[in-house]
Amino acid sequence: MVPYLMNPRIKRLPAHFYRSDSGREPVREWLKGLEAEDRKAIGEDIKDVEFSWPIGMPLVGPLGRELWEVRSRLPRGRIARVLFCMEQGRMVLLHGSRRPKRPRNTTSIWHLNGEKEQAHEKEEHRVILR
Repeated sequence: MVPYLMNPRIKRLPAHFYRSDSGREPVREWLKGLEAEDRKAIGEDIKDVEFSWPIGMPLVGPLGRELWEVRSRLPRGRIARVLFCMEQGRMVLLHGSRRPKRPRNTTSIWHLNGEKEQAHEKEEHRVILR
C-alpha cells in the first residue's frame, strides 16, 4: 500500500471505467468475474494510483503513447494488469487481464515475427506458441 501524499481525501487522478458506444464497460465486467480477494487487491492498487499520482514502478509502468498499466500482485503468485490512459485529468480504465505466475524453470523469448518460444531449462525440447 502506498502512503497518500498531501490530502488523503482528494483524488489526484480519479478513475473512470471506459464505456463503449454500446454501453459496455470492459474493465468493470472483467472485475465482476474475478474472485472477491482479487477484486479487492486490484481495487486497492487503483485507489493508490488515484490518491498518489504520479507514481512509478512497481505499481505503475508506462507502456508508451500515453498508455499506462497498473500491476497488481494477487494471491497465489498471480499478477493482474489494468491498462489505462489519462483524459481530462482522469484515469480511464481500458482493459484488464490476469495471468498466472510463470514457472521458475521456464524462460521466454519473443521473436521479431511475434512467435513465442519457451525453453524449459531442465528439458531439451522447445515449444512454439502461435
